[in-house]
Amino acid sequence: MKKWIIALFVSSLVPLQAEEAKNPVVTMVTNHGEVTIELLAKSAPATVKNFIGLAEGTKEWTSPTGEKVTKPFYDGLIFHRVINNFMIQGGCPSGTGRGKPGYTFKDEINADSLGLNEAKVFNKETGVHKNLKIYPPQQIQQMIAQPIFKKLGIDSQETLEAKQTEFEQELVKYRETLTIKDLYTSMGYNYDNKLTSFPMNTGYLAMANSGPNSNGSQFYINLKDNHYLNGKHTVFGKVTAGMEVVQKIAIVKTGARDVPEEKVQIISIRLKK
Repeated sequence: MKKWIIALFVSSLVPLQAEEAKNPVVTMVTNHGEVTIELLAKSAPATVKNFIGLAEGTKEWTSPTGEKVTKPFYDGLIFHRVINNFMIQGGCPSGTGRGKPGYTFKDEINADSLGLNEAKVFNKETGVHKNLKIYPPQQIQQMIAQPIFKKLGIDSQETLEAKQTEFEQELVKYRETLTIKDLYTSMGYNYDNKLTSFPMNTGYLAMANSGPNSNGSQFYINLKDNHYLNGKHTVFGKVTAGMEVVQKIAIVKTGARDVPEEKVQIISIRLKK
């Protein structure tokens, strides 16, 4: 009898546990159609919480006029940057790409789960890693030199000349061992090994930012696999239905600064009940 009661109690918990394991899902209604988005709560818990709070109007934010408000943030905003075969970006309260909700928060990325801890910046056969080929060679050299300057206390042309030999020795070491994770860490990115991050695949959502730990409200949807952005932006969701709507937005006519000539508007973003 006792065993039967225990078994019944345990079995009653299973649906609850399964329900708790489900990721939250939101419906984004635009003037081009509806998009269903699964939010990756275990991969980016703080980011997902922020997104839901802004979308549902339960999180306080600061309007462009400086007023503190608690109402649905995304309603009526536009996709202010649309680049076909790259991404569509929205969530800026001013519609300019420079707006924020009045605060910023940290990245949620695990570089190791993206393989950046093993991806060498330099390869003897192929040269600079493919993820870094978007940068001009001179910029890559500057990115690599900065942590060496810091390590050796080089802060002027005079100290560089005085420590030229040490600098060159360090540079040789870096070329042999430096990983993309090392490089990005030296640029200010912080990583959390407790998370499991997803790569920048087609249909995945990521936070737009202006550098490390500068997340706010802006996000973008990848129109293709943009793996060169791995490790620099928090991936927090994926489109599960309505990708054809995203692709429709991707081909709208745009003008200066990739702004659509006709408004591509977010009517609402709400949790799917």
